[in-house]
Amino acid sequence: MAHIISIVSSNGGAGKTTVALNLAVALTEGQEPALLIDLDPLGAIGFSLARGATKWPGLAEYLMDLAAIDDVLMPTKLGHLTLLPRGRLDPLDVGLYEQFIHGDGILQQILGAVEDRYRYIVIDTPSGLGQITRAALAASTHTLLPLQAEPLALRTISQTLRVIQHVRDQENPGLQLLGILANMVQLKQDVSFTIMNTVWSTLSGVLETYMPRSDIFAQASEKGLPVAFLSGKYSAEAIRFESLATEIKSIIHNLGGVAGEFNDRPQRALV
Repeated sequence: MAHIISIVSSNGGAGKTTVALNLAVALTEGQEPALLIDLDPLGAIGFSLARGATKWPGLAEYLMDLAAIDDVLMPTKLGHLTLLPRGRLDPLDVGLYEQFIHGDGILQQILGAVEDRYRYIVIDTPSGLGQITRAALAASTHTLLPLQAEPLALRTISQTLRVIQHVRDQENPGLQLLGILANMVQLKQDVSFTIMNTVWSTLSGVLETYMPRSDIFAQASEKGLPVAFLSGKYSAEAIRFESLATEIKSIIHNLGGVAGEFNDRPQRALV
């Protein structure tokens, strides 16, 4: 059974899609199969990969009975990573799309059809705590909260935590919080440094790994690539996502999940 991780933020601009994309890549680099789902009606993953809104069929076609789920699962050149794009969705139909996703058991049905093929399923949700985000939380085993190192994000994190607790109490008792990921951190700037001091001293569940604000993310977005795929020297930011993947695997293991390879490792000889 897959570990289903929803990336959730109550605020726009928190770097949620960047985290979802690069985390999925980092999890897959360990040779474990992963699926990245673009649940955002805006198709944020597709845009992050420099593809137009109508480039790939995906969830929209499946929901409209225009394609089977296997027809909209898109292999990538990474081998172990598969994408489930949003699909070709007219902006005028976003409301209908939200109703479909929030429909009783729809997302669980989609995940149930594919989860035995993957170790990890990463879901990029839309910003905010609306119907789609709630549906994703109700269908997930875990959730990760990117927290932008800015005052507004810190003030509103309690709203996200309250929704997660409500979903856990009322809809999905198996939902577990992986942690809060400090994102866009600038420790050399007074405001960001102060925010991080507050985050580290007052919030529980803050991950050891944090992501700095860096121009390399804009460069990767411009080229339509994960940061680990950029040419040149391997970036510190790509290494941070490897560290994040390792930390998340450790947390899942400590919570009682299987975070290693599908099969037990055989004994091996070095020499």
